[in-house]
Amino acid sequence: MTQLPIESGGLDSMDVRASAHLLASVREATLAGEIPPTPPRAVIGASWERVQRRGVDPDIGRHNGLLSTEEIEHRRQSTPLGDVLPLLREGLVSVADAAWHIMVVTDADGRVLWRDGSLAVRKSADRLGFAEGASWSEDVVGTNAIGTALVTRTPLQVHSAEHFVRTHHGWTCAAAPLHDPRDGRLLGVVDVSGPAATVHPATLSLVSAVARVAEGELRNRHWAAVNRLRSIAAPLLARFEGQALAVDRNGWTAAVTGMAPPDRVALPPTVRAGQSWLPSLGLCVLEPLPGGWLIRIGGRERAPAASRVVLDVSRPRSWLVTVTGAAGSWAQQLSPRHAELLFVLAVHRGGRTAAELAADLFGDPTRTVTVRAELSRLRRNLAGVLAHRPYRFADGVDVQLVRPQHPLDLLPHSLAPAVLAARR
Repeated sequence: MTQLPIESGGLDSMDVRASAHLLASVREATLAGEIPPTPPRAVIGASWERVQRRGVDPDIGRHNGLLSTEEIEHRRQSTPLGDVLPLLREGLVSVADAAWHIMVVTDADGRVLWRDGSLAVRKSADRLGFAEGASWSEDVVGTNAIGTALVTRTPLQVHSAEHFVRTHHGWTCAAAPLHDPRDGRLLGVVDVSGPAATVHPATLSLVSAVARVAEGELRNRHWAAVNRLRSIAAPLLARFEGQALAVDRNGWTAAVTGMAPPDRVALPPTVRAGQSWLPSLGLCVLEPLPGGWLIRIGGRERAPAASRVVLDVSRPRSWLVTVTGAAGSWAQQLSPRHAELLFVLAVHRGGRTAAELAADLFGDPTRTVTVRAELSRLRRNLAGVLAHRPYRFADGVDVQLVRPQHPLDLLPHSLAPAVLAARR
């Protein structure tokens, strides 16, 4: 069977018109439940299936309105993406403008926060509803580079009739996700879009490279802030007896006394001054500092036994573990990898060896070093919840696994064999 001329993001030398015609035939056959002349790319086929289940109209999509000017400005001020917007513009706008494209930056909800580039293409985008404040998530406009990259968390180019909605077939788009280096949180997407006839195979590589540079700039800003906190906290800690440390608002250690410095301390979603029990440190007293917290460790009491764990992987872009026990309730957002690990352990309550987990996650039982390192981080953050030899949830813990309504929506970013099997 002929393979589509679209690899992991770009087009080969096939004529663009012929490519668009083939893609249209593939889409029409797939949506009609017929055998297409060639299968769509796996990432596109999975997206088409998701948006069909959610009832997106393949001819016009759906629209949930534009955000107000006030809400757009609020979101701009609330995201670190504004700090790297000049860098994104410098790397992409001149190229996009010359190629009759536009650069778009969205937040993690797929809402367009900034748009720049060719005036003619911006006017064309306005007619499509592709304006500042619009939602470009899969749930609203179907398969597209922005919305699908938000789901898969990987760079992606979507060309012509790979778009689920027919009115978008005249466009080609290349998008790359942007993450917060402090906690791995998905911040949004940077995208370059324009007429399908102007598609270039290097566009995705350029967008991906600029996204990585932007994340590097956010990382540099983060460590500069940690160093500023260190200059404030170090003189204070020098006068302390016992164990104490200063961390930024995301738990990254700036200064420490009386103990080996942890890279990061898991803080609860809402941090308050006063006495608190932290899983990795025990009973502590927290005091606010400019840009972070001073943590005085009051004792290394044994972690109170957890009685219940709720692992919620029902949402496509964020996953939460909530622990309840004698110390109260504790919730933590999970990285994609940690969500996969805890999902596998929740399914296999009897436990898994490092080799089994390596096969579950990577399809390679020899990658045990990576598995052990990730589980070491998890066990520090979820003290009293996870046991080892084999790796498992601790005995006596009631584990509730909250899955999405449809199996195919389970951790849609994941390529782990265990997750792929669970989707089936």
